[in-house]
Amino acid sequence: MIDPALHGDDDAVPSPCVNVCRLDESRVYCVGCGRHIDEIRAWRRMSADEKRAVWARLRA
Repeated sequence: MIDPALHGDDDAVPSPCVNVCRLDESRVYCVGCGRHIDEIRAWRRMSADEKRAVWARLRA
């Protein structure tokens, strides 16, 4: 199966949010999805390539 987070249309990249929205002790990363606070804030404005880059970092 092709992962929509890595392939597909520009608007088809889903958010990695898992509805466990809490920042770590340093208040930099979400303990639920692992995104940096700046990535969370910018998600809606990011291009599909930028979103896929976030997904790649999260999977690494």
